[in-house]
This record gives sequence, structure tokens and C-alpha cells, in this order.
Amino acid sequence: MLIVKIGGNILDNPSRLHSFLVDFSKLQGPKLLVHGGGKIASAIGQRLGITPVMVEGRRVTDAETLELVTMVYGGLVNKQVVAQLQSLGCNAIGMTGADANAILATKRPVHEIDYGFAGDIAGNKNINTNALDAILLAGLTPVFAPLTHDGKGTMLNTNADTIASVLATALATKYKVTLMYCFEKKGVLSDTTDDESVIAHINSEKYKALKESGIVTAGMIPKLDNAFSALKQGVSEVLIGEAEALLSVEETDTIFAGTTITLN
Repeated sequence: MLIVKIGGNILDNPSRLHSFLVDFSKLQGPKLLVHGGGKIASAIGQRLGITPVMVEGRRVTDAETLELVTMVYGGLVNKQVVAQLQSLGCNAIGMTGADANAILATKRPVHEIDYGFAGDIAGNKNINTNALDAILLAGLTPVFAPLTHDGKGTMLNTNADTIASVLATALATKYKVTLMYCFEKKGVLSDTTDDESVIAHINSEKYKALKESGIVTAGMIPKLDNAFSALKQGVSEVLIGEAEALLSVEETDTIFAGTTITLN
């Protein structure tokens, strides 16, 4: 099965989002979509007088912000995506971690920073794979908002990349899973100033060399660490590339235009 994560670079562009969803609806076999929506939440929050507080790219989620992101992620963004997929013949079902008890999380402990109602997922045991399997076998396509719950009645704001990774590792016990992160670039670049310098394949050994040489730095390292963590937990391959490359994932006679990440 294919698990795809999309972020603001697609969600914030209506024509690009529609084009992506057209392609996503054409994918055969079981599939699952995870979306973000941070910029949309920030924009609507500003209209409501809620100023976003970000620390190291993560949103501090106080009680008021939790209400905002639950409405925007689980309501507005999620239902707009689901409605478009339905119009394209893809029988999608919008979900958060609370639905079908799909993803249990815990409120992030307070250390130097209090992130508020941010959720951390403690591994595969907190994913209801039986429920997800039943939904997939019913021919439905789950569309996950970046929200989980604590099992005690509280929703938690949870990073969409993390949700995609944990869902992929949990479902890898039942499926051969490919995880794709749709990215604003064409893939992992050897030269950040050259959008055409895509590194086609990265394995564990090459990743170590890329870090040592300084080619891969800063924000890309957490993404790749996340990718290798998923691979070590049973995911078959992780892809990083543009949304426009989505359909090439299925085409046996077409090489994926982005970066393919494998252990070996």
C-alpha cells in the first residue's frame, strides 16, 4: 500500500491541490493520505485574534489554539480534501486519531518548552491497525488530519510527518508499505541552489557520507532520520519528491523522479 503525506506547499495552492488529488484518486490498491494545514490554521487564527506561537517549527498549542487546529485540521481542511476526492470517484473517509481509536498519543512532557496540547506517539502499539485494516478492506481511503487523542477525551495536535511515519510502520505488519513525503523540491538535493540536482537514491551508507560531507544539513536531517527509522521498522521504501511525481510511483516502466530511500 501507499501512504502519502502532503503539506502546505500543496494545501495552500488550490490548483496544485486539485491536480494532486486527481492523481491520488487514480492510484490503485490500498492507500492512505495524511495532510497538514499549519498555514491555513495560522491565517484563520489571525482572523480570530489568535497569534501563532512557533518554537523550532513546532506550534505551541494552548487550549485556545487546540480548539482552532481541531476545527481547521479536522474540519475545514480535512472535509475539503475528502469532498474533492469523492468528486473524483475515490471513496475517502476523513479521520483523526480519535476516530476508530486509530492513534493514541500522550501529551508532550514539559521540559525547556511547554508545547501545550502537543501529542507524541509512543510507537506501533498505539495504532489501531485492525480498525484501519477493516476500513481499507471495505474499500475506503482514510484521509488523516494531524490530530490524535489521549484516550481520556482530549485531542492533541500532532506533527503530520510523524503520523505518516507511525501509520506506515504499523501497517507494514500487514502490507508492503511505501511511504511518500510530497515535498516542495523535486527530492533531496546535492546542491540546494540547483533544483535539478536530485539525489536519486540514498541508502544508510550514502546517508552517512552525505552528512559527513555537509551536503545534507539542517532541516533535511530530521526528515531523513525519520525515513530511516520507518525503514528499520518494516517500511519497504520511503520516497521524497514533488506531488507531480506521484503517479510514477506505480508505473513499472517509469523511474521515480524524486529521491528513493532504502536501507541497502
